Amino acid sequence: MPQHVPSSLRAASPRAPQHPPAPSAPRRIVFLAHRDLDNPAAGGSELLVDRLADGLTRLGHQVTLLCGGPAAYRDYRVVSAGGELGHYLRARSAFTRQVGDCDLLVEVCNGVPYLAPLWHRGPTLCLVNHVHTDLWRMRFGGPLTPAARIGRRFEHWALTGAQQRGLLVAVSPSTAHALRGIGVERERIRVVHNGVEEPGPRADRSAEPLFVAVGRLVEYKRIDLLLRLWERVRPVTGGRLLIVGDGPERERLEQLAGPDVEFTGHVSEAEKHRLLCEAWLLLHPSAVEGWGLVVTEAAARETPAIAFDVPGLRDSVVDGETGVLARGESSFAAAWCTLALSNHRRELMGKAARDHAARYRWEGTVRQFRAVAAEAVKGWLT
Repeated sequence: MPQHVPSSLRAASPRAPQHPPAPSAPRRIVFLAHRDLDNPAAGGSELLVDRLADGLTRLGHQVTLLCGGPAAYRDYRVVSAGGELGHYLRARSAFTRQVGDCDLLVEVCNGVPYLAPLWHRGPTLCLVNHVHTDLWRMRFGGPLTPAARIGRRFEHWALTGAQQRGLLVAVSPSTAHALRGIGVERERIRVVHNGVEEPGPRADRSAEPLFVAVGRLVEYKRIDLLLRLWERVRPVTGGRLLIVGDGPERERLEQLAGPDVEFTGHVSEAEKHRLLCEAWLLLHPSAVEGWGLVVTEAAARETPAIAFDVPGLRDSVVDGETGVLARGESSFAAAWCTLALSNHRRELMGKAARDHAARYRWEGTVRQFRAVAAEAVKGWLT
């Protein structure tokens, strides 16, 4: 595990950049985000920010991540602004005291905004994984509860009002569509897809049916739904269902789980690679995603995915080619059984998934993001 250190000691380790920054690109870039990748609750958003920050550092930019909660040594500077929730209130003062200035401030908008354009006297860029419109009611118990209404309205105002001068980066066409749906002008939205690492040598596929779901165990991932469907699928396919990841829902989900279900908790990248290679199918029952990064990670290992036809997942799964997009619970269960029983079709989908995933690499993501960063700075100056 990375070593935890005081924020005052977290600085980028010296390393010669591979390439100097482009003349039009901002040299000093600060990411303002909820968590560092070292946080136990980190997920796809944190991985994306880390890959962007690391890639930009390699290209010669001076990158700082200002976040809440625990953080660790990186090749770029990391500054902790306080606790899980308190850092939202301290972000502005922490930026002033510990960062000072930058050429571009990138606000990572994941529900609760920092309202950076209202207090930062310089160009800002908003990075959006997904708009939380439907997730507020899932988190707070219904669309009419005060917390759900306030959260939804505040997020929508932050993305349409507070960000009205700058550009917004969406991680998928679905997120771009959601931004347009709440009133963000089309001409201010840029799409920059997630990438994936070169997977390296593949591990062997499991000899027995093995089905894997990977992600943070929170409400909107709907692992409880997957457990219900497993009771219908297991008598047909046999085998095991692995739930990879951890989160506040784990204890409840373990109590719901039937036979042949295993919860692995958090696993290393090496173990995740092995499990995605061994798996017959990746199962992704989430209600909404920004992109569905684990779908691309599994695809790079020739493992097709079954997911619901929801925002984000309809971007990362090519229906009928790299996996199946289900339109309901019965459709999900039927696709699960059909692919589990058809080795030939599963292998064809796996090869198509591998070829599709080859289009998405982190190097391309970083280049696309840097081009948008340069555009954001240029637009602010004109």
